[in-house]
Amino acid sequence: MKLHRLTDPVFSLKRILSLRRGKPSGVLLLSAGGLGDTVLFSLVLPRFAELAAAGETVTVLLRSDAARMSFLFPPEVQVVRVDFARLRQPFYRRRVFADLYRSHYRLVVSTDFLRHPDLDEALAFACAAPETAAMAPRPWPKYQRRLTAHARRWTKMFKSGGSRLDKVVRWARFADFLTGRAVPAPKVTLVPERLPAPVALDQPTVFIQPFSAVKAKQSPPDLYRRVIAALPEGWRVRIAGHPSDLDKNPDYRALLELPGVSFEPAPFSELAGLLRSARLVISVDTACMHLAAALGVPTLCLASAAYVGEIVPYAAEITPATVRFLWRPMDCAGCLGDCRFDPVNSMYPCVAALDVAEVVAAVLQMTEVRP
Repeated sequence: MKLHRLTDPVFSLKRILSLRRGKPSGVLLLSAGGLGDTVLFSLVLPRFAELAAAGETVTVLLRSDAARMSFLFPPEVQVVRVDFARLRQPFYRRRVFADLYRSHYRLVVSTDFLRHPDLDEALAFACAAPETAAMAPRPWPKYQRRLTAHARRWTKMFKSGGSRLDKVVRWARFADFLTGRAVPAPKVTLVPERLPAPVALDQPTVFIQPFSAVKAKQSPPDLYRRVIAALPEGWRVRIAGHPSDLDKNPDYRALLELPGVSFEPAPFSELAGLLRSARLVISVDTACMHLAAALGVPTLCLASAAYVGEIVPYAAEITPATVRFLWRPMDCAGCLGDCRFDPVNSMYPCVAALDVAEVVAAVLQMTEVRP
């Protein structure tokens, strides 16, 4: 048994026996997804913020890595950052839980369909709020018994739909349930007041983000070489990513030797302004793609079939006209990364099956460049 399974009840009792001053106040929204999820969550955050009573503060709890996208949130929203990798360390866990308890929230809402009983659920319960709400969680055989047992600890539980449903649409349904207002799911487009100022670029520029935490989702460097070769003379290309991406993927370094190609390591808060001036963003289905789409930039996503029906391509009703998805339909689409096939040149078969000529044609069409 994990140590925290033994210590959590003891520390919980100590918290409960300590006094909290005043009445509970404020709304805490838990969003335990990654960077891309945080971009998409920012679109529906205003709906969940409606749950706050007059004078109450809205706080969003994010994973510390995902908090790099919190610049997309309205300035009045507070952010709590939690290092999930350290959350099993007793002293860190105790401190985080104690801080949440002392905050004395009136309402705690878990916005995650996929939940872990020892992580995001434990964070919610540590608050000991009088009102709590969550969606019925995605089935997870390893933890199903505990997830089912935890269901009675939520004061409101919403059945959001089947296991394959667009993430933004699911959130919108949940917000409707909590607010009592039926509002269409938002398009993947930031409202004007949340758009960062564009940073001017001297020449027509295409941004390429070829990297993914899941290497099997990455298209090969030669595909991007073909794309770069098809662009007009004088156009620039910036390969976006963290500097460590090149260390993990040294075969992409050769792209930086091509004329007009450079590496762009700017953090997302700075990259956003640059992307707004781009002629096109080409990306795997990752955070940079969601950010570019939300910014209204012409965006071409080179997607796997792994998250079809949940993340990419977006549901038709929320897809902006500036975004195009290229992916290879497969009978196994929607596997959520649990691919049952052998890799093809280190790629998911659905990624390896992307047609380079189709990609180049889409790039030329979206940049209005004649072949």
